[in-house]
Amino acid sequence: MTKVKVSLSILQDCGNAIREGVGAETPSEIPVKDLPSRIRSIPQGFYGVRKDQAVSNTALTRIGALNLHRELPIHEKMMRCVVNDDGSVNYWLHPSDSRFKMNGELANLDGTDGQIMVRIPRHYYKDAIYTDPVTGHVLEDSCVSPFKLPGYKLFKEQFYSFAEAVLDRTLNKLSCVVNTTARFRGGNNTSGWDNTYRSLLGMPATSISLTDFRTYAANRGTGWTGHNNNIYEAICRLYKIEYANTNVQLAYTSTLTAEGYRQGGLGSGVTNMPDWNGYNGYNPIVPCGVTLSLGNSTGVVNYAVKNSAGTTVYTAPVPSYRGIENLFGHIWKHTDGLLVEIQSAAAGGLSKVYKCEDHTKFSSSITADYEYIGDEARSSGWTKNVLTPTMVASEVGTDSSTGWADYHYTDIPSSGSAVRCVLFGGTADIGASAGFASARSFNAPSYAAAHVGSRLCFTPADT
Repeated sequence: MTKVKVSLSILQDCGNAIREGVGAETPSEIPVKDLPSRIRSIPQGFYGVRKDQAVSNTALTRIGALNLHRELPIHEKMMRCVVNDDGSVNYWLHPSDSRFKMNGELANLDGTDGQIMVRIPRHYYKDAIYTDPVTGHVLEDSCVSPFKLPGYKLFKEQFYSFAEAVLDRTLNKLSCVVNTTARFRGGNNTSGWDNTYRSLLGMPATSISLTDFRTYAANRGTGWTGHNNNIYEAICRLYKIEYANTNVQLAYTSTLTAEGYRQGGLGSGVTNMPDWNGYNGYNPIVPCGVTLSLGNSTGVVNYAVKNSAGTTVYTAPVPSYRGIENLFGHIWKHTDGLLVEIQSAAAGGLSKVYKCEDHTKFSSSITADYEYIGDEARSSGWTKNVLTPTMVASEVGTDSSTGWADYHYTDIPSSGSAVRCVLFGGTADIGASAGFASARSFNAPSYAAAHVGSRLCFTPADT
């Protein structure tokens, strides 16, 4: 048998790419048997999932290098940290408990040291939709790789708030901190509820429009935005690949499958609050930071929502996905970089989705920087398929346990056309309708309500 000589530099590039989640050319010429066991699957070089759009089951098929599905090298680089306003990392938080720094010292999370963020690491990705020549079914592949593979796009390192955003009401800066002072009072800023069971101290900020969220984020400095659709897409892709399922509300379990893969979901999330309007008028009910003790891990922490008598009226199961708290449920999230032109039947009969890749060009109107990417479903209903890579429904018609198992909310104007923003995630009172693909295109970018908030994101200048 011919013996192949393997370059040490190629092996080092391969190993570094797996460990660090950075791009490198795939070493396809290296025989699998000559690679260390940790990286034997690298000639394939990617891992992902396949969805058959004709199949209603929420389970997806894992494709690519199966070893990478077990090791999840890109996912493992998602980490909580405290970020300065210039985008530099002040310090990393302890992977097992975010109340502490990496060195074990107590972290200061009140905003003095910076914003609490989750690093979404550098990687390559590819979304492909095509027709199976044998079955005629439309297939949808979503894949990621630490390597620069043909047809893959680069996602550079970016940051996503670990919790829902709060507002520094003194400086009008969008923030992500754990702070229970009046300066960071959340919800609709009702001061009369301070020190009562309905207190909004420490809660995420709501009752703010998409336009104002954008302004408040920009007040923090260059690169800061509200809920950035481009980063949200990347996180949803990573989750979908890790759990190989589109139903995020499946029961949470830390137990792996026999093959060593993740299974289940994140549980119901904060979605079953009784009489939310009667409790506090649809303002937030869960303070930021409930899941700090989980560190970078995925898991669920219960939070007791109590009434004036001190009785628990709802035990909120607060999920955290790799350090990201309440990625769905609790409150809708205004999302920037995505707009929908919804036409009446007489004005064209389409719901046209526009996307902006450049966060510096985000707008509340459809400009030349927004690219038309396809059509949203025209009616409300359970999401069957999404307009990949967005989480906006392209087709409805399933139920709460099939398709994407999330609900699509939309409204058609009686005449003319209207530009609508997109809210993602669902709220504390909609039950199974909430999820990553729970989307609402009802409202203009000027819309503000007690149950609508945002997140804080940071994109470095060279992205």
